[in-house]
Amino acid sequence: MKKLAVLGCTGSIGTQTLDIVRSHRDEFEVVALSCASDICNLAKYANEFDCKLLGISDASKRKDLGELCPRAEIYCGDEALAALASCDADIVVVAVVGMVGLKAVAAALDRKKTVALANKESLVAGGAIVAEKLRKGGEIRPVDSEHSAVWQCLRGEKEFKRIILTASGGPFLDTPINELAYVTPERAIAHPNWRMGKKISVDSATMMNKALEIIEARWLFGTTNIDYVIHPESIVHSMVEFRDGSIKAQAGMPDMRLPILYALGCPERLTREYDAVPLPLRLGFSAPDENKFPAPKLARRAIAAGGDAAIVLNAANEAAVRLFLERKIAFTDIVRIAENALDAEPAACAESVESVFETHNRIYDKIYLKY
Repeated sequence: MKKLAVLGCTGSIGTQTLDIVRSHRDEFEVVALSCASDICNLAKYANEFDCKLLGISDASKRKDLGELCPRAEIYCGDEALAALASCDADIVVVAVVGMVGLKAVAAALDRKKTVALANKESLVAGGAIVAEKLRKGGEIRPVDSEHSAVWQCLRGEKEFKRIILTASGGPFLDTPINELAYVTPERAIAHPNWRMGKKISVDSATMMNKALEIIEARWLFGTTNIDYVIHPESIVHSMVEFRDGSIKAQAGMPDMRLPILYALGCPERLTREYDAVPLPLRLGFSAPDENKFPAPKLARRAIAAGGDAAIVLNAANEAAVRLFLERKIAFTDIVRIAENALDAEPAACAESVESVFETHNRIYDKIYLKY
């Protein structure tokens, strides 16, 4: 039986992970749970899975959580994620949103644990640091649907030519470019295929999500030969091209439980109830329009620049998405702000987790407080 720590257990990936555990009680045991502030659901899950190691980011709710779970050991604030990631778990599911995920990933890898990673920022901002820790032990299993697809396509293979990510195109694929400035937060978070949180839904709408995935793939698979295509159906989740010209693709209905289950069960494929791909069906693939959605170009710039460039891009985007959701800037300002930040920041190189956070916080505050 594998022991799981589920960090971010009340979010979309976290709750789906617990759904999988419910269906495979003989395979998994939940030994640690954390969330940002939702103590009601955290306590409910702790009681359901008899989990006595809990973490809560909002330290002000420590007392209330203690009353709901009197037998639990509770960690709060910044130390919570690192403490739970270091616990007696075989697999640490990092499903938290934002830069805090890097602390959990670093702590887990320092203990040479397996990380089921659903946190983009860890690799986007801390890729070089995470890669160095991986050289000393531990493992990352991608939970993101695109990277899980690439990972599955590469199993059993030794060499490859390039990675081809797929992108749904988001909710505004067919929206005229001159109308994007008037997009509302409500429209931006309504993804046509996937059920996700607000931030990642906005990133998908701007195509910044694909930009961040390109940077992630660079660290996960050790290559800069990464392309992407628009695939509105979200059935093919990514492809890998090999030097003999063959292409392997991983396909399935758009359901995040599939990559979660594979990350938890690998190398086995555990059974689950699922909606089969309805055959026959038509699948469409088209070239992206980077004039309309230029965010992926910024990813290539950041990779080429190296150093702190990806941290700057990620922090600027995070601040801009928050400003958009608060209706302080327009939808089209998000990528513009991220590009301006890349232009303005001098090249540097973060050498520790702490310095990554220093750069991130500096850029984030500089942009957010400006508005």
